[in-house]
Amino acid sequence: MCEEKRSGLTDIDPLWAGDGARLPSWFMDALAVPREEGFVLVEGAHVHYLRWGDRAKPGVLMAHGFLAHARCWAFIAPFLAADYHVVAYDLAGMGDSDARAGIDGDGRGREMIAVAEATGLFDGAAPPVIIGHSFGAGIAVTAMTIAAQRFAGAIICDLMIMRPEALAAYSRGGRGSPGSGDPNKPASRYPDYPTARARYVLAPPQPAGEPFLMDYMAYHSLRRDGDTWTWKFSPAVFARGNSADEWMTMGRRVAAAPGRLAIVYGEHSALFGRDSAAYLRELGPGTIPIVAVPNARHHLMLDEPLAFATALRSILALWRSAR
Repeated sequence: MCEEKRSGLTDIDPLWAGDGARLPSWFMDALAVPREEGFVLVEGAHVHYLRWGDRAKPGVLMAHGFLAHARCWAFIAPFLAADYHVVAYDLAGMGDSDARAGIDGDGRGREMIAVAEATGLFDGAAPPVIIGHSFGAGIAVTAMTIAAQRFAGAIICDLMIMRPEALAAYSRGGRGSPGSGDPNKPASRYPDYPTARARYVLAPPQPAGEPFLMDYMAYHSLRRDGDTWTWKFSPAVFARGNSADEWMTMGRRVAAAPGRLAIVYGEHSALFGRDSAAYLRELGPGTIPIVAVPNARHHLMLDEPLAFATALRSILALWRSAR
Protein backbone atom coordinates (compact mmCIF):
# COMPACT_ATOMS: atom_id res chain seq x y z
CA MET A 1 0.00 0.00 0.00
CA CYS A 2 1.33 3.42 -0.95
CA GLU A 3 -0.11 6.63 0.48
CA GLU A 4 0.81 10.26 0.03
CA LYS A 5 -0.50 13.04 2.27
CA ARG A 6 -1.89 15.93 0.26
CA SER A 7 -5.01 18.01 -0.30
CA GLY A 8 -7.56 17.68 -3.07
CA LEU A 9 -6.41 20.97 -4.58
CA THR A 10 -4.35 18.79 -6.90
CA ASP A 11 -7.69 17.90 -8.52
CA ILE A 12 -7.98 21.39 -9.99
CA ASP A 13 -6.64 21.59 -13.53
CA PRO A 14 -7.06 24.53 -15.93
CA LEU A 15 -8.49 22.13 -18.53
CA TRP A 16 -11.73 21.93 -16.56
CA ALA A 17 -11.44 24.81 -14.08
CA GLY A 18 -10.03 27.58 -16.28
CA ASP A 19 -8.55 30.25 -14.04
CA GLY A 20 -10.60 28.95 -11.10
CA ALA A 21 -12.54 32.21 -10.71
CA ARG A 22 -15.92 30.45 -10.92
CA LEU A 23 -15.12 27.93 -8.18
CA PRO A 24 -16.93 28.83 -4.93
CA SER A 25 -15.06 29.21 -1.67
CA TRP A 26 -16.83 26.26 -0.02
CA PHE A 27 -15.52 23.95 -2.75
CA MET A 28 -11.96 25.27 -2.53
CA ASP A 29 -12.06 24.97 1.27
CA ALA A 30 -13.32 21.38 0.99
CA LEU A 31 -10.56 20.36 -1.42
CA ALA A 32 -7.98 22.01 0.83
CA VAL A 33 -8.80 19.61 3.68
CA PRO A 34 -5.84 17.20 3.99
CA ARG A 35 -6.37 13.80 2.42
CA GLU A 36 -4.33 10.73 1.58
CA GLU A 37 -4.45 8.78 -1.64
CA GLY A 38 -3.34 5.22 -2.24
CA PHE A 39 -4.11 1.69 -3.36
CA VAL A 40 -4.95 -1.53 -1.54
CA LEU A 41 -4.87 -5.05 -2.98
CA VAL A 42 -8.16 -6.93 -3.20
CA GLU A 43 -7.85 -10.42 -4.67
CA GLY A 44 -4.73 -9.34 -6.57
CA ALA A 45 -6.27 -6.16 -8.01
CA HIS A 46 -5.27 -2.61 -7.05
CA VAL A 47 -8.17 -0.62 -5.61
CA HIS A 48 -7.72 3.15 -5.52
CA TYR A 49 -8.98 5.13 -2.55
CA LEU A 50 -8.98 8.57 -0.91
CA ARG A 51 -8.83 9.05 2.86
CA TRP A 52 -9.66 11.96 5.21
CA GLY A 53 -9.68 12.47 8.97
CA ASP A 54 -8.26 10.83 12.06
CA ARG A 55 -7.97 7.04 11.87
CA ALA A 56 -8.86 6.78 15.57
CA LYS A 57 -12.33 8.22 14.93
CA PRO A 58 -15.44 6.30 13.78
CA GLY A 59 -15.17 5.10 10.20
CA VAL A 60 -17.19 5.94 7.11
CA LEU A 61 -16.79 4.07 3.80
CA MET A 62 -18.15 5.80 0.67
CA ALA A 63 -19.03 4.07 -2.62
CA HIS A 64 -19.93 5.86 -5.87
CA GLY A 65 -22.44 5.14 -8.63
CA PHE A 66 -21.94 3.18 -11.85
CA LEU A 67 -19.11 4.47 -14.09
CA ALA A 68 -18.38 7.27 -11.59
CA HIS A 69 -15.37 7.46 -9.27
CA ALA A 70 -14.37 8.26 -5.70
CA ARG A 71 -14.00 11.97 -6.45
CA CYS A 72 -17.76 12.36 -6.47
CA TRP A 73 -17.23 12.30 -2.68
CA ALA A 74 -14.09 14.48 -2.69
CA PHE A 75 -16.09 17.65 -2.00
CA ILE A 76 -18.55 15.91 0.38
CA ALA A 77 -16.21 13.82 2.56
CA PRO A 78 -14.29 16.85 3.89
CA PHE A 79 -17.47 17.97 5.67
CA LEU A 80 -17.31 14.71 7.65
CA ALA A 81 -13.56 14.64 8.21
CA ALA A 82 -13.51 16.55 11.52
CA ASP A 83 -15.53 13.83 13.23
CA TYR A 84 -14.87 10.67 11.20
CA HIS A 85 -12.22 8.58 9.49
CA VAL A 86 -13.53 8.67 5.92
CA VAL A 87 -12.50 6.46 2.98
CA ALA A 88 -13.93 6.72 -0.54
CA TYR A 89 -12.86 4.16 -3.12
CA ASP A 90 -13.11 3.48 -6.85
CA LEU A 91 -15.12 0.35 -7.60
CA ALA A 92 -13.30 -2.37 -9.57
CA GLY A 93 -12.95 -1.37 -13.22
CA MET A 94 -13.90 2.25 -12.55
CA GLY A 95 -11.89 5.35 -11.74
CA ASP A 96 -8.28 4.37 -11.06
CA SER A 97 -9.02 0.85 -9.76
CA ASP A 98 -8.06 -2.27 -11.71
CA ALA A 99 -10.77 -4.21 -13.51
CA ARG A 100 -11.51 -7.73 -12.26
CA ALA A 101 -13.03 -10.38 -14.49
CA GLY A 102 -16.29 -11.99 -13.45
CA ILE A 103 -17.07 -9.78 -10.46
CA ASP A 104 -20.79 -10.06 -9.67
CA GLY A 105 -23.01 -8.41 -7.07
CA ASP A 106 -21.81 -10.62 -4.23
CA GLY A 107 -18.23 -10.10 -5.37
CA ARG A 108 -18.66 -6.34 -5.17
CA GLY A 109 -20.10 -6.71 -1.68
CA ARG A 110 -17.06 -8.73 -0.65
CA GLU A 111 -14.82 -6.14 -2.28
CA MET A 112 -16.45 -3.42 -0.17
CA ILE A 113 -15.79 -5.39 3.00
CA ALA A 114 -12.19 -6.07 1.90
CA VAL A 115 -11.57 -2.35 1.26
CA ALA A 116 -12.86 -1.54 4.75
CA GLU A 117 -10.49 -4.15 6.18
CA ALA A 118 -7.46 -3.03 4.15
CA THR A 119 -7.90 0.66 4.99
CA GLY A 120 -8.30 -0.01 8.72
CA LEU A 121 -11.93 1.03 9.06
CA PHE A 122 -12.65 -2.02 11.22
CA ASP A 123 -9.78 -1.16 13.59
CA GLY A 124 -11.55 1.68 15.39
CA ALA A 125 -13.52 1.52 18.61
CA ALA A 126 -16.81 1.65 16.70
CA PRO A 127 -17.79 -0.17 13.50
CA PRO A 128 -17.90 1.94 10.31
CA VAL A 129 -20.92 3.24 8.42
CA ILE A 130 -21.29 2.71 4.66
CA ILE A 131 -22.54 5.55 2.47
CA GLY A 132 -23.37 4.43 -1.07
CA HIS A 133 -24.85 6.30 -4.01
CA SER A 134 -26.95 4.57 -6.68
CA PHE A 135 -25.05 1.47 -7.88
CA GLY A 136 -22.76 1.85 -4.86
CA ALA A 137 -25.83 1.87 -2.61
CA GLY A 138 -26.85 -1.50 -4.03
CA ILE A 139 -23.40 -2.81 -3.13
CA ALA A 140 -23.87 -1.42 0.37
CA VAL A 141 -27.09 -3.44 0.73
CA THR A 142 -25.16 -6.55 -0.35
CA ALA A 143 -22.33 -5.86 2.12
CA MET A 144 -24.86 -5.39 4.92
CA THR A 145 -26.55 -8.66 3.97
CA ILE A 146 -23.18 -10.46 4.05
CA ALA A 147 -21.72 -8.85 7.19
CA ALA A 148 -24.16 -6.49 8.93
CA GLN A 149 -22.52 -7.20 12.30
CA ARG A 150 -19.31 -5.55 11.07
CA PHE A 151 -20.95 -2.22 10.19
CA ALA A 152 -22.79 0.39 12.23
CA GLY A 153 -25.24 0.88 9.37
CA ALA A 154 -25.61 2.01 5.78
CA ILE A 155 -26.93 5.25 4.29
CA ILE A 156 -28.50 4.40 0.95
CA CYS A 157 -28.42 7.38 -1.42
CA ASP A 158 -30.86 7.47 -4.34
CA LEU A 159 -30.85 3.76 -5.10
CA MET A 160 -33.33 2.82 -7.85
CA ILE A 161 -36.32 1.37 -5.98
CA MET A 162 -39.72 1.20 -7.67
CA ARG A 163 -42.83 -0.92 -7.50
CA PRO A 164 -42.55 -3.67 -10.14
CA GLU A 165 -45.24 -2.07 -12.31
CA ALA A 166 -43.55 1.34 -12.10
CA LEU A 167 -40.18 -0.20 -12.98
CA ALA A 168 -41.72 -2.01 -15.95
CA ALA A 169 -43.17 1.29 -17.21
CA TYR A 170 -39.80 2.99 -16.71
CA SER A 171 -38.06 0.27 -18.74
CA ARG A 172 -40.64 0.45 -21.54
CA GLY A 173 -39.61 4.07 -21.99
CA GLY A 174 -36.29 2.79 -23.36
CA ARG A 175 -34.35 3.63 -20.22
CA GLY A 176 -31.78 1.13 -19.01
CA SER A 177 -31.14 0.18 -15.41
CA PRO A 178 -27.86 1.08 -13.64
CA GLY A 179 -25.10 -1.14 -15.00
CA SER A 180 -26.47 -1.50 -18.52
CA GLY A 181 -24.04 -1.54 -21.44
CA ASP A 182 -22.12 -3.61 -23.97
CA PRO A 183 -18.93 -5.21 -22.57
CA ASN A 184 -17.71 -5.97 -26.11
CA LYS A 185 -17.81 -2.39 -27.33
CA PRO A 186 -14.27 -0.98 -27.70
CA ALA A 187 -13.37 1.92 -25.47
CA SER A 188 -14.15 5.24 -27.17
CA ARG A 189 -11.25 7.51 -28.04
CA TYR A 190 -11.34 11.24 -28.70
CA PRO A 191 -8.76 13.48 -30.38
CA ASP A 192 -8.74 16.13 -27.64
CA TYR A 193 -10.18 16.96 -24.24
CA PRO A 194 -13.01 19.28 -25.43
CA THR A 195 -14.33 16.55 -27.73
CA ALA A 196 -14.22 14.01 -24.91
CA ARG A 197 -15.82 16.43 -22.45
CA ALA A 198 -18.72 17.00 -24.82
CA ARG A 199 -19.53 13.27 -24.66
CA TYR A 200 -19.80 13.17 -20.86
CA VAL A 201 -23.43 12.89 -19.77
CA LEU A 202 -25.22 11.80 -16.62
CA ALA A 203 -27.41 8.72 -16.38
CA PRO A 204 -30.29 9.08 -15.97
CA PRO A 205 -30.05 12.31 -17.98
CA GLN A 206 -30.34 15.51 -15.96
CA PRO A 207 -28.72 18.92 -15.72
CA ALA A 208 -26.34 19.46 -12.82
CA GLY A 209 -27.46 22.00 -10.26
CA GLU A 210 -23.81 23.07 -9.92
CA PRO A 211 -22.38 22.94 -13.49
CA PHE A 212 -18.76 23.33 -12.34
CA LEU A 213 -19.11 20.01 -10.47
CA MET A 214 -20.18 18.37 -13.74
CA ASP A 215 -16.94 19.66 -15.28
CA TYR A 216 -14.95 18.35 -12.32
CA MET A 217 -16.50 14.89 -12.54
CA ALA A 218 -16.05 14.74 -16.32
CA TYR A 219 -12.35 15.63 -16.19
CA HIS A 220 -11.63 12.96 -13.58
CA SER A 221 -13.63 10.37 -15.54
CA LEU A 222 -11.17 10.66 -18.43
CA ARG A 223 -7.51 9.93 -18.98
CA ARG A 224 -5.00 10.90 -21.61
CA ASP A 225 -3.73 7.94 -23.66
CA GLY A 226 -0.99 9.04 -26.03
CA ASP A 227 -2.46 11.62 -28.36
CA THR A 228 -6.08 10.75 -27.48
CA TRP A 229 -8.46 10.86 -24.53
CA THR A 230 -10.52 7.91 -23.30
CA TRP A 231 -12.69 6.92 -20.34
CA LYS A 232 -11.11 5.53 -17.20
CA PHE A 233 -13.71 2.81 -16.73
CA SER A 234 -13.22 -0.60 -18.35
CA PRO A 235 -15.93 -1.93 -20.69
CA ALA A 236 -15.59 -5.18 -18.71
CA VAL A 237 -17.76 -3.65 -15.96
CA PHE A 238 -20.81 -4.20 -18.18
CA ALA A 239 -20.32 -7.99 -18.09
CA ARG A 240 -22.25 -8.41 -14.88
CA GLY A 241 -25.62 -9.96 -15.80
CA ASN A 242 -27.73 -6.99 -14.64
CA SER A 243 -30.94 -9.02 -14.74
CA ALA A 244 -34.31 -7.31 -14.51
CA ASP A 245 -35.03 -9.37 -11.42
CA GLU A 246 -32.16 -7.67 -9.61
CA TRP A 247 -34.00 -4.36 -9.79
CA MET A 248 -37.51 -5.78 -9.49
CA THR A 249 -36.54 -7.23 -6.11
CA MET A 250 -34.43 -4.30 -4.87
CA GLY A 251 -37.20 -2.93 -2.67
CA ARG A 252 -37.64 -6.28 -0.94
CA ARG A 253 -33.87 -6.65 -0.52
CA VAL A 254 -33.61 -3.26 1.17
CA ALA A 255 -36.64 -3.86 3.39
CA ALA A 256 -35.22 -7.22 4.49
CA ALA A 257 -31.59 -6.15 4.88
CA PRO A 258 -30.18 -6.62 8.37
CA GLY A 259 -28.65 -3.80 10.36
CA ARG A 260 -29.46 -0.12 10.54
CA LEU A 261 -30.36 1.67 7.32
CA ALA A 262 -31.30 5.20 6.30
CA ILE A 263 -32.24 6.50 2.86
CA VAL A 264 -31.38 9.89 1.35
CA TYR A 265 -32.75 10.77 -2.09
CA GLY A 266 -33.15 13.69 -4.44
CA GLU A 267 -36.61 15.26 -4.18
CA HIS A 268 -36.90 15.26 -7.98
CA SER A 269 -35.07 11.98 -8.65
CA ALA A 270 -36.21 9.78 -11.54
CA LEU A 271 -35.20 6.63 -9.63
CA PHE A 272 -36.58 7.12 -6.12
CA GLY A 273 -39.56 9.20 -5.07
CA ARG A 274 -42.45 9.45 -2.64
CA ASP A 275 -44.05 6.29 -4.02
CA SER A 276 -40.73 4.46 -3.58
CA ALA A 277 -40.76 5.48 0.08
CA ALA A 278 -44.37 4.32 0.48
CA TYR A 279 -43.54 1.03 -1.24
CA LEU A 280 -40.63 0.39 1.14
CA ARG A 281 -42.82 1.08 4.15
CA GLU A 282 -45.37 -1.40 2.85
CA LEU A 283 -42.67 -4.06 2.40
CA GLY A 284 -40.99 -3.66 5.77
CA PRO A 285 -41.51 -2.47 9.31
CA GLY A 286 -41.49 1.17 8.23
CA THR A 287 -38.67 2.15 10.56
CA ILE A 288 -36.07 3.16 7.93
CA PRO A 289 -35.61 6.97 8.00
CA ILE A 290 -36.14 8.40 4.52
CA VAL A 291 -34.89 11.94 3.82
CA ALA A 292 -35.49 13.96 0.63
CA VAL A 293 -32.93 16.60 -0.36
CA PRO A 294 -34.91 19.58 -1.75
CA ASN A 295 -34.29 20.61 -5.38
CA ALA A 296 -31.98 17.65 -6.02
CA ARG A 297 -32.32 14.96 -8.69
CA HIS A 298 -30.60 11.58 -8.81
CA HIS A 299 -27.07 13.02 -8.81
CA LEU A 300 -27.77 14.92 -5.63
CA MET A 301 -24.11 15.69 -4.84
CA LEU A 302 -23.95 17.62 -8.14
CA ASP A 303 -27.27 19.39 -7.51
CA GLU A 304 -27.29 20.30 -3.82
CA PRO A 305 -23.90 19.33 -2.39
CA LEU A 306 -24.15 21.34 0.82
CA ALA A 307 -27.67 20.16 1.62
CA PHE A 308 -26.62 16.58 0.84
CA ALA A 309 -23.58 16.85 3.13
CA THR A 310 -25.82 18.24 5.87
CA ALA A 311 -28.24 15.31 5.52
CA LEU A 312 -25.39 12.81 5.81
CA ARG A 313 -23.88 14.59 8.80
CA SER A 314 -27.23 14.68 10.55
CA ILE A 315 -27.88 10.95 10.15
CA LEU A 316 -24.35 10.07 11.25
CA ALA A 317 -24.66 12.33 14.31
CA LEU A 318 -28.01 10.81 15.32
CA TRP A 319 -26.66 7.28 14.97
CA ARG A 320 -23.53 8.17 16.90
CA SER A 321 -25.50 9.70 19.78
CA ALA A 322 -27.76 6.63 19.86
CA ARG A 323 -24.73 4.42 20.45
